[in-house]
Amino acid sequence: MSDVSNDSAQNDRAAGDWPVYEQDPTVTEYHNPAGGWGALKSVGKHLLHSRALGTNARSLFKLNQPDGFDCPGCAWGDPEHGSSFEFCENGVKAVTWESTAKRVTRKFFAQHSVSELKEWDDYRLEDQGRLVEPMRYNAETDHYEPIGWDAALDLIAEELKALPTPDDAIFYTSGKAPNESAYVFQLLSRLYGTNNMPDCSNMCHEASGVALNAALGTGKGSARLEDFEQAEAIFVFGQNPGTNHPRMLGVLREAAERGADIVTFNTLKERGLEKFADPQKAGEMLHNGSHRISNHYFRPKLGGDMAVVRGMAKALFARDAAGEEVLDHTFLAHHTAQLAAYRSIVEATDWATLESQSGLSRQEMEQAAELYARSKATIACWAMGITQHEHSVATIREIVNLLMLRGNMGRPGAGTSPVRGHSNVQGDRTMGIYEKPSDAFLDALEAKYGRGMPREHGLDSVAAVQAMRDGADKVFIGLGGNFTRAISDSGVTERAMGNCRLTAFISTKLNRSHLVTGKQALILPCLGRTEIDRNAAGKSQLITVEDSMSMVHGSAGINRPADKALRSEVSIITGIAERLLGNDVVDWSAMREDYDVIRDHISEVIPGFTDFNARVRTPRGFWLVNPVTRLRFSTSTGKAEFSSDALPGQVMHQRLAERDGWLTLQTMRSHDQYNTTIYGYNDRYRGIENGRQVIFVNAADIERLGFHAGQWVDLIGEAEDGEVRRVNGFKIVAYDTPTGCAAAYYPETNPLIPLDHKGEFSHTPASKSIAVRLEASARLA
Repeated sequence: MSDVSNDSAQNDRAAGDWPVYEQDPTVTEYHNPAGGWGALKSVGKHLLHSRALGTNARSLFKLNQPDGFDCPGCAWGDPEHGSSFEFCENGVKAVTWESTAKRVTRKFFAQHSVSELKEWDDYRLEDQGRLVEPMRYNAETDHYEPIGWDAALDLIAEELKALPTPDDAIFYTSGKAPNESAYVFQLLSRLYGTNNMPDCSNMCHEASGVALNAALGTGKGSARLEDFEQAEAIFVFGQNPGTNHPRMLGVLREAAERGADIVTFNTLKERGLEKFADPQKAGEMLHNGSHRISNHYFRPKLGGDMAVVRGMAKALFARDAAGEEVLDHTFLAHHTAQLAAYRSIVEATDWATLESQSGLSRQEMEQAAELYARSKATIACWAMGITQHEHSVATIREIVNLLMLRGNMGRPGAGTSPVRGHSNVQGDRTMGIYEKPSDAFLDALEAKYGRGMPREHGLDSVAAVQAMRDGADKVFIGLGGNFTRAISDSGVTERAMGNCRLTAFISTKLNRSHLVTGKQALILPCLGRTEIDRNAAGKSQLITVEDSMSMVHGSAGINRPADKALRSEVSIITGIAERLLGNDVVDWSAMREDYDVIRDHISEVIPGFTDFNARVRTPRGFWLVNPVTRLRFSTSTGKAEFSSDALPGQVMHQRLAERDGWLTLQTMRSHDQYNTTIYGYNDRYRGIENGRQVIFVNAADIERLGFHAGQWVDLIGEAEDGEVRRVNGFKIVAYDTPTGCAAAYYPETNPLIPLDHKGEFSHTPASKSIAVRLEASARLA
C-alpha cells in the first residue's frame, strides 16, 4: 500500500457508490448453513470494497499467525496446531476495514461540516477510510481543521493541568488497545492522579469478572482451547458465535463430530449454532454439505437463564436425594463452601416459579440436567446474552454453581469460558485498565515508581456519563473505540459529552463520537493493528495481546502505514505524558522508542509476566496460569464458593406481561457488524438485506399488538425520569422469538436504554432487557 498525502482526494466518488441507507429492507428466510459459500462470497466482496485487494489478500496469510499480527476483531484463542488460514469471515471484514485504500483528508473535513456529518449513518462515516492527520474542531466554522502533532499534544496537557482536580479527567480505553498501550495509558492516568479509567469491559463482560472473582477468586475463564478438544459437553449460554466469534464454530463443530453434546440456551435460533459449513473443507463445499452444531437447543425468555440453571440444579438435587450418583461429593467436600445454603434455596424454589421466569417447561429443564449429568467433562460458555441483564452477576454465579456440582473445575475438558469480544479486552484489564484497582496492584506500582498512587475508586462507563452530565468542564480522552455509540441512553450521553471542556479520541477511522464534541475536540489518528510500527531508528516494534483463554502472544503489523503522519498509540500517549508529567519518574521517550522497555516495566509490576520479552517471542506466546485449573481459589474461605442468591422477584418479561402493549427488547449485532463498527447493511443469517432499522417480533405478538409484518413502527422506551426515549422508523419482521420478546440492532436502539438501567454489582447497561412499546410510524414503506 502506498502512502497517501494529505492533499489526495481518495474519497471522491459517484453518489451511486453508496448503498442507499434505510430504504425498504428486503426480508427473506435463510436456509443455508453458517459459513460455506455465503462466507466466501462475503470475503470477496469486502476484499474488493477495501480498494486494496493485493495488500489485504497478502495480509490474510499473516492473520493470527506466529510471525504475523493478531486479528483486530474478537478475542478467540489461536490453536497450537494452527493452519495457514486462521481467520474467519468477520476477521476478514475487520482487516479490510482497517487496511482500506480510502483516506479521510483535510479536504474531506473542509467539504463537510460536523453538523452535516451527524446526519450520516455509522457505516457511511467509517467507510470514508483511514484518518491521516490530527484535526481540531473549530466551533465557529463547525468544521474540523488540521493541527500539528505538537500543538495537539500541548493542548491536551494544558487542559489536563488546568483541571481543578485530576478526578475531572476521564481516560477511556477500547478493548482493541494492545498491552503496551494499555499499560502506558493507565500509568499516565495514575501518575496524573486518578483512577477514572472506564473501558469497554464495563459495557460487556464486567459481570463475568465480578461473578468469577466472588465465586472462584479469579475473574478470568479457566477453560483453555485444548479443553474444548476433550469436553464431553459444551453448554453455550446467551451467545451467537456465528457472528461474534466465528472461529469458535470450527471448534464446536469438531467437538460435535467426535460426539460431544453441544447444548445451547439462546432466545433466538441462530444459524451459527445450528449448522456450519467449513469453507476450508473442499469436499464439503463442492457438495454443499454442512455439519450440525447444537444437538439440543433451548430457548428461554429474555432474562430467564438464571431460572433455567436453577431448574437444572433442582433436578440434580432431586436425583441425588433419590440415591443417584449425579453429584461429585468428593470435589464438593474438599473444594467448595456454602453448598448447604445453596441446596436449601434451590430445593425451596417451586417448579411453577422456575417455569414462569425461564420460559421453559420443567421437562425441558430436566432434560438439560440429564445432558449435564451424563457428561464427565463440561465447559460452560457465555457472552452478552448473559452479562447484559440486571441480575447478570447472579446468573453467572448460578452457572458456576452448576459446574461445581459435578466437579467441573481443574480437570481436562471442563471449566468456565466467558467468551470476550474485542481482541485485547481481557489483556487491558490485566494491564491495570480498571477503575477499581486492587491494593496489591497499586502497591506494586508504588514500589516500582516511588510515587503514591490514587486509592479512591474511579468512574466506570455509566458513572463517567453521569459525571459529565452533572458537572461541566471535564476532559475526556478516548484510547480507541466509539464511546458515545457503545454506551446506553444515547441522547443523555451526547449531551453529557457536550459539557466537556475537551474531548480527544485516538482513532483509526471516523466515527460518531468524533462528532459529539466538547467545547474543544481533537481527533488523533493512529496506526492500526495491521501496520508496521517503526521507531525513530527504523526498528519494527512488537505489541502483545491476551486472548479469552489467557494466552499472551505477540503481534506485528506487515503493511506500510496508511500515511507517514500517523503515530502509534504508545507514541501519542507518551507524548501527552512527557508534556503533562515530565520525565523525572518515567523515561517516556525510552518507552516510545523500544516497547521492550514497556514490557520490562510490566514484568516488574504485574504477576505472571516474568521474562516477558523472551516468552512472548516464542510461537503462540505463553499462558497466564489460572489458579482455578489447579484447584486454588483466592476467596475468603480458600474454596470455590456457592452463591445462594434469590431469583429475581420478576424479570423484565414478567413485569411487562402485566402492562398492555409492551415488549422486552434485546439489542444485538447484525452479521455485518462488530461491536459499534458497521461493515454493511446486511444480516445474512437472519435474512435481512439493505437495512438495519428492523425489529424482530413473534408473529403472535404482532397480531396481539394490532400490527402486521412489514409495517413501519416507532419504538418508545421508558420515560419515568422525564427523558424522552424514542427511535423512529423500524420495520417489523416476523421472527421466531419467544412471545413477549423482541430484538433489534444496536447502536440504533441504544437511545432506548435508560442510563440507570444496569446490572446489579456490575453496572453494565442491561441491553438485553429493555422495556419498549410500538407505535405506528409516519414513515411508509
